[in-house]
Amino acid sequence: MEFLDVVNERDEIIGKAPKKEVYERLLPHRIVHVLIFNDKGEMALQLRGNVSFCPHHWSTAVGGHVQSGESCEQAALREFEEELGTKAKIELAYKDFYNDDRNLKKFLYTFTCTFNGPFTPDTKDVDRVEFFTMDKIRAMIGAGEKFHPELLFLLEKHFGF
Repeated sequence: MEFLDVVNERDEIIGKAPKKEVYERLLPHRIVHVLIFNDKGEMALQLRGNVSFCPHHWSTAVGGHVQSGESCEQAALREFEEELGTKAKIELAYKDFYNDDRNLKKFLYTFTCTFNGPFTPDTKDVDRVEFFTMDKIRAMIGAGEKFHPELLFLLEKHFGF
């Protein structure tokens, strides 16, 4: 059973709970994302597989929950390896408060890195990973392609979408 740290409005850990309970009770917690850019400045996006939330949506190249007792950097590196089958040096770029459409509060820790691949995605959770220019990502959003809401939030807040 996966346990997540529950945090208060100042992002201080105030307890822990099973992931299922966190979502049932809308308890605030932490999420990590990794934005991967190649040497051309293109952003890697992950097309999510048949997962429980937002299946077949474009998402950050790496994303996931911070497990109880784990640092955000540890979680990001773990998710990077689990989802993409590789490792890279990451740096914290943003920490944001995010409140989703169900009033579920999260602190998003977003890391960045420059990495050209190759990737060996976990085919159970990841359909594919591709690099796109920012203009192409804008066009995809405009064309109605499905995007994970946290990615849309990050693109709007930090990239002027």
